Amino acid sequence: MRGAQQMGTAIGRRGWQLVYGGGRVGLMGALADAALAAGAEVHGVIPHSLMQREVGHQSLTRLQVVDTMHERKRLMAEHCNAFIALPGGIGTFEELFEVWSWRHLGYHERPIGLLDVAGYFQPLLSMVRQAEHAGFVTPEQLGMVSLHESPDDLLDAVASSVARGASPDDLRRI
Repeated sequence: MRGAQQMGTAIGRRGWQLVYGGGRVGLMGALADAALAAGAEVHGVIPHSLMQREVGHQSLTRLQVVDTMHERKRLMAEHCNAFIALPGGIGTFEELFEVWSWRHLGYHERPIGLLDVAGYFQPLLSMVRQAEHAGFVTPEQLGMVSLHESPDDLLDAVASSVARGASPDDLRRI
């Protein structure tokens, strides 16, 4: 929980906007609350089915309710300038690998970062390194993702990545 709160605070301190899945519970709710408290604009995108379960965050700068998960992911991707994953479950993994494969296929050039709280992503990256050793993943593909334990270090890496290929204003939404 602390890593999510620190990330939200760091986003707000930088004057960036958070675009996320719109939930009010768990790590994502803590991330959004901390970003809001630090002065960030927070844009949530959530499907009706999750709103009906009362997990939508009603205190956001903007909450967009959509019909499907596909529409949710499309809108989140359209409104952000970087992708950052915090520890999570199968939904986090699915979204991470989707944006990673999109980057590999040339659908975007945006930075991808992992907040490695307590080594959470190490087993996942070990599997990806095994795929690299087997010839299924290239070193270039593996290098498309930044991994840091500190929110500030991760956001610095994301900012540096964007600065090489785009305007710093492109980081106002992550």
